[in-house]
Amino acid sequence: MFQIVIKLFATLMLLIGVILIYDARIITKRFFGFGDQNEASSGLKILGFIVAIIGGLILYFNI
Repeated sequence: MFQIVIKLFATLMLLIGVILIYDARIITKRFFGFGDQNEASSGLKILGFIVAIIGGLILYFNI
C-alpha cells in the first residue's frame, strides 16, 4: 500500500515538472509583467526540470 502511494506521488511530481517545463511561458503571462517574463519563465523551466528529475528518481529507485 505504501509503495503505491509513493509511486502515485512520484508520478504526480513528474507530471507537475513536465507541465512546468512546457507551460512556463503561459504561466508567467498570468502572474508577471513583461519585464520579468523571460527570467520567470526560465526559472520555472529549471524548477520543472528539477521536480521532474526528482520524481523520476523516486519512481526508479522505489523499493
